[in-house]
Amino acid sequence: MNGRAFSTLGCPCSDLDEVISLARSGPCDGVELRCSEGQLVYPQMSDAEADTVAARLARAGLEPVCLASYVQVAADRPGVAEELAGHLRLAARLGAPAVRVFGGGAERPEGRRDRAVRRLAEAAPLAARSGVALLLETHDELLTGAAVAGVLAAVGSPAVGAVWDAVNPWRAGEPPALTAAVLGPWVRHVQLKDVASPADLRPVLPGEGVLPLADVLAELRRLEYRGWVSLEWERAWYPDVPGLDTALDAFHRVLDALAGPPPPPPAP
Repeated sequence: MNGRAFSTLGCPCSDLDEVISLARSGPCDGVELRCSEGQLVYPQMSDAEADTVAARLARAGLEPVCLASYVQVAADRPGVAEELAGHLRLAARLGAPAVRVFGGGAERPEGRRDRAVRRLAEAAPLAARSGVALLLETHDELLTGAAVAGVLAAVGSPAVGAVWDAVNPWRAGEPPALTAAVLGPWVRHVQLKDVASPADLRPVLPGEGVLPLADVLAELRRLEYRGWVSLEWERAWYPDVPGLDTALDAFHRVLDALAGPPPPPPAP
């Protein structure tokens, strides 16, 4: 069975005590930490602050499964390499095994893929030394598994992988079976959510929308994916949706109903 986590995007005003309480109220053993100013973790936080967060999560039996950064590796501006390095250092301090990054680059589509490849390839040695993977999410200008896989194949580093945000490839017309087929070798983290329609991204409780969650989970079983499955409840952007506690209840019900038995061990 995959470990279950949630993103602090779903509780943007909560302190660490509240985050720990939310996790302990159900079978969540991990927390995906949104890295942004005004949040529990942020790009310029001190080592002492990071150590405090790491220690408190450890005492609660929780793992910081991913540092969810907002770095755009295809952005056409200076300073991206320094941002990547800073987030890798912070993730290592927190004990997080991965840093989520976006593609971006909408301001200059020409050369976007090449910029993403170059930035990730240049940062890969530092990621490897840090023991922290860089994970490119199916998001914004790189919505599909095919788009992300093309970048990662060109980078060619085991220190660089993918976050499969289940909504985005599907709303771009890529069914879960195709996403899994093209992105499977690189998937290190999975974000689940649900929506009312491909054109209406307002969050709805998992299992109450139209995203084929059963298909996504079936593909993860087929891939023998052993990583974390994280609820990304976007309450930071939609503050009037139900609270994260309600969304987590629905998340666990869906996983309990659809996750199925773990794959058999490989034959000796």
